[in-house]
Amino acid sequence: MPNSNRREFLKSSAVATTAALAVPAIARAQGSPNDRVRVGLVGLGGRMSSHVAALAQMDKENVEIVAICDCDQDRLGSAADRYPGLAGKKLTTYTEQRKLFDDKAIDAVSFATQDHWHALQTIWACQAGKDVYVEKPATHNIWEGRKMVEAARKYGRMVQIGTQNRSSPNVMEGIRQLKEGVIGDVYMGRGMSYKLRGSLGKHAPRPVPKGLDWDAWVGPAKMVEYSNFQHLRWYWNSNFASGDIANQTVHDLDIIRWGMNLDQLPVKVQSMGGRYWPTDDDADTPSTQTFSCQYANRNVLVTFEIRNWYTPNEANMGDKYPFVSPGQCVGVIFFGSKGYMIIPDYSSFYTFMGENHEPGPSKAAEGHPMEDLPHFQNWVKAIRSRKATDLNADVEQGHFSTATCHLAKISCALGRGVEFDPKTERFVNDPEADKLLTREYRKPYVVPETV
Repeated sequence: MPNSNRREFLKSSAVATTAALAVPAIARAQGSPNDRVRVGLVGLGGRMSSHVAALAQMDKENVEIVAICDCDQDRLGSAADRYPGLAGKKLTTYTEQRKLFDDKAIDAVSFATQDHWHALQTIWACQAGKDVYVEKPATHNIWEGRKMVEAARKYGRMVQIGTQNRSSPNVMEGIRQLKEGVIGDVYMGRGMSYKLRGSLGKHAPRPVPKGLDWDAWVGPAKMVEYSNFQHLRWYWNSNFASGDIANQTVHDLDIIRWGMNLDQLPVKVQSMGGRYWPTDDDADTPSTQTFSCQYANRNVLVTFEIRNWYTPNEANMGDKYPFVSPGQCVGVIFFGSKGYMIIPDYSSFYTFMGENHEPGPSKAAEGHPMEDLPHFQNWVKAIRSRKATDLNADVEQGHFSTATCHLAKISCALGRGVEFDPKTERFVNDPEADKLLTREYRKPYVVPETV
């Protein structure tokens, strides 16, 4: 072999060896069903209970929870007591998530953390060769979503977003029938989230509790003084989240996009809203908001509305067809040329035909289950196949649904409609709006330009 060719061979061999060493065993084993998928958990709050419950049921499917991580040592120490699915498991514990990512014994990571952390955590985990399940909403801003997609593709990682409706058998059946024309040509999708929130309290600074690494908790966000409002009510604090416009909204908007084949971002968004009631708390995200979207080359309309106080229900959702929590009106209405379809929870659909709204095809599950288990099973299937197309809620779909919520957030903040270019993912001749595509990150917790 000529020296030049030999040098190139050795160089390519070294690169291949390095790449192989960087990829977890599950990715190198040709996707055999017998491969053990070892999962680490990050963020041990309330939502993690559903992750643990689902993953613990998959023990016979060769899935094992092997590590847990939280920057709050109290939560870390009490995890085995708070999550029955962890009972009897031998777990490695971490207070620093990047050490968990570096653990070669871990194949995948499941995140149930605050919105403002999702993008950077996902990127770090992908760079470390881990597959990722991350809760919704996928991002804190639009720019982050594209970085997450780039990281997943660059490192060949399976990144599933926690929009579990995509794996609900009954919802999947409803969407299949919708696309087959059960209610005719669909011309509009409407979503709603009407929940009683009440006063969310005041920010009252106090000492950081012992064992809580507040710097790590705040992470990429602007540093603020600790208080129970910051820690427990973070979802309605724009420093850490987007409020209800990207909370329940992203679930139902994802269903609308899925059902109407909207695999792109809208070109026009108009949103209005504010914090009208209650007004005696320190939450700074709207409690009442509405928005509408139009899409390029599609003669359809998408609308959404949130209300956090007393309100009537719509299409019998919230009373005859209750949400997971009775008394709340949450769901989706598809309007078609022959009738309409409602999806009022995570596990059912109903159709109503003609001007008399005669009941048509429907399917429901008793107790309105949230269907976490099939969504995690789908994630593990993709981990074994190494095919992102096997994911029901691939990161790019999560990005599109969450970014649509962020477009509404930006329009509302500016007090006017906005025009958007889905190809460049920037606003059309609108520097003021472009400034809101991302945020200023707090060092060293910076989402990188190049992932």
